[in-house]
Amino acid sequence: MNKKFILFDNDGVLVETEMWYYQANYDILKTVDIILEFDTYQKIMIRGGTAWELAIKKGLKKEDIDKLREKRDELYQYFLQTKDITIKNVVSTLEQLSKKYKMGIITTARRVDFELIHKNRNIIDFMDFTLCVEDYEKAKPHPAPYLAGLKKFNAKEEETVVIEDSQRGLDSAYAANIDCIVIKNEFTKSHDFQKAKYFIDKFEDLKKLL
Repeated sequence: MNKKFILFDNDGVLVETEMWYYQANYDILKTVDIILEFDTYQKIMIRGGTAWELAIKKGLKKEDIDKLREKRDELYQYFLQTKDITIKNVVSTLEQLSKKYKMGIITTARRVDFELIHKNRNIIDFMDFTLCVEDYEKAKPHPAPYLAGLKKFNAKEEETVVIEDSQRGLDSAYAANIDCIVIKNEFTKSHDFQKAKYFIDKFEDLKKLL
């Protein structure tokens, strides 16, 4: 594979955070008698929507939804600090890849959550840059995030590969005309990955593929 640049998704690829974000949304919505079914959440996630659509549909006011969102953020950050979100062999694999490739992270996470996730984790030590949701105009599945990554590297599409675990992220990479490697993840196993160029079972398999 003749590539020079790697753009990584964050959640579900570098750290196992997706289930805890879902759990935080589930727990807070349940306090207002809204049950966020897993399948419903997956459909919302794939198209780049928000779980708060259910609250809007139920007729909750914006100020009430904003308060619930703050509680969700607090709970999610609690999970990030108390749960094991490590994915095996990520750091050692990045160390090896960094000898050959320039690398960056493109995530839909908020910067405040991203920094909490990566505190004392050593992952970002191997990255040339990180782009969070505040750093581009439209979120995945829009191509804007990965186009912003290309611009940061001043890279061509054919020189770059994206590492993703979700249909939303794959669609973003595909729309940006960048080849995408999808990593198997139980959380996103129901997603449609037909547009992916390559598939791997675990993160460390990147060493063999790349």
